[in-house]
Amino acid sequence: MKESPSMDQWLAEAKADESAPRCGMYLAHNGTVRELPKKLVREGVDDGTKVTGMNFSYDAAAVDAAVEEALTWPGIEYVRVWLNEGTLSVGDDIMYVLIGGDISPNVIDALQNLVGKIKNEMVQEVEIAG
Repeated sequence: MKESPSMDQWLAEAKADESAPRCGMYLAHNGTVRELPKKLVREGVDDGTKVTGMNFSYDAAAVDAAVEEALTWPGIEYVRVWLNEGTLSVGDDIMYVLIGGDISPNVIDALQNLVGKIKNEMVQEVEIAG
């Protein structure tokens, strides 16, 4: 498990970046380990189990490529991603994503697309039931 970044520090660094004058919005995502299993929240299947943790890993090269791709999307000027790894507990941070861009529709769409791409294609999450 890695130490989580400071979103305040990330925002300060983003606003000091050369891209800042072109950014009218920054939007952040912080994914955490929850006790409700995926099969309950995504499929409505409740078998009474609770998640006590998660084994988490990711493809770093694919994430780096996804960040580079996101910087080509309309209006997107700034992208930063951090992913945890190892055995995580409920409440631990899984992911931070910060996107900066020109207008809110572009930034909102980019955040949703990038987080979805990372979660669906680049990470392995194995829930630990307790």
